[in-house]
Amino acid sequence: MFFDRPESGELAVLVHLELSSIDSPDDPREFEELALSAGADPVSFIFGQRATPDPKTFVGRGKLEEIGRAVQEQGAELVIFDHILSPSQERNIERALKCRVLDRTGLILDIFAQRARTHEGKLQVELAQLRHMATRLVRGWTHLERQKGGIGLRGPGETQLETDRRLLRVRIDAIEKRLEKVRRQREQGRRARSRAEVATVSLVGYTNAGKSTLFNRLTDAGVYVRNQLFATLDPTMRRVELPNVGAMVLADTVGFVSHLPHKLVEAFRATLEEAANATLLLHVVDAAAEDRLHLMQEVQTVLEEIDASDLPQLVVYNKIDLLTDFAPRMDCDDQGVPQAVWLSAATGAGCTLLVEAIARRLGAQMVRGRLVVRPHQSRLRAQLYQINAIQGEVYRDNGDCELQLLLPRRDFQRLLAPFSSNGERPVWLPLVDTGEDSGQREHE
Repeated sequence: MFFDRPESGELAVLVHLELSSIDSPDDPREFEELALSAGADPVSFIFGQRATPDPKTFVGRGKLEEIGRAVQEQGAELVIFDHILSPSQERNIERALKCRVLDRTGLILDIFAQRARTHEGKLQVELAQLRHMATRLVRGWTHLERQKGGIGLRGPGETQLETDRRLLRVRIDAIEKRLEKVRRQREQGRRARSRAEVATVSLVGYTNAGKSTLFNRLTDAGVYVRNQLFATLDPTMRRVELPNVGAMVLADTVGFVSHLPHKLVEAFRATLEEAANATLLLHVVDAAAEDRLHLMQEVQTVLEEIDASDLPQLVVYNKIDLLTDFAPRMDCDDQGVPQAVWLSAATGAGCTLLVEAIARRLGAQMVRGRLVVRPHQSRLRAQLYQINAIQGEVYRDNGDCELQLLLPRRDFQRLLAPFSSNGERPVWLPLVDTGEDSGQREHE
């Protein structure tokens, strides 16, 4: 029901109103791209201006007649509004136009239904669709007032609408329980990565900013890439080795869009939690977009909804190949900490700078150096092996073991804390090829 899509596009009339009550209106070009991504074939684009929406039909009487003429002249099968319509507005417009009407939320839900590939993704889309449909059930049952009465025909006392709503609630509850199981499984995976001290870096950004192209460039994962909105719906995760830092997990997530329906944010919470629990966010931005500052703010709005706005961010300005005479570069703050990288994921220019920037951001939390462990301190050596902190070891003639370490600073402090009181603290040495390590200066 939810995932069998027609192969050919539907003739559609698009409607976009500029409302003076909205401070930052949506871009009509993005609305058209959304319609094309859903498989619609726009035959007419109707614009208008209005102070506030009409409570009955959203548009005024004259504009509704104009839309009706366009439907008749073009033989359109569908009218799509670039706005969120109430159920009553949707019904009234359909009654006047004698054709199917879809609002922005329904359009995005349709795109998500087409893009879902995994079982989890399909469950999340179906949950969002059912929640959206629950408010619009009356559309399909206006011809059924009450089940038939009479001898031998009396029903359970429910209207058909009530029966349908009850069945919807049962299905929604079943999906929510299955997604809760998925959420627990993801949480177990995050706890396992946390115990192993493996950093998680999540790609976030506006839809079609080039996240999946960048993900493929860094991981060779072969994730589906296409120049369309919401090409990626199901999250993908890959392990990446960083120089002088170690392993990290890179996660590709669903793109954001202006006025992302709350039903989708709620349904995709299990997926979006990968971003909310990341060590570092890579905020991918289309550098060639004219309104990139507005798009960045829309991403921040969604991050606030999933409680991820306070996480460390590294801004990645992508698609510099579409700019004139623009070379890759890394922008750092006064302390030399990378804040932004300008690159092209399509050509690969600047991707080495991004890897370096990620390593420097994550490496600031790492300690590198050599630790001399005496024979009676073998328990410390075992603990270091347990957290995969030892990169190499050499035994000396006197029985001491010289360990080459790379580990998070907090683990380094925790493991060496018991030796501070007894005066038998292991000897910390700088790496031979890099000079004195910052960890030595801090912990000596």
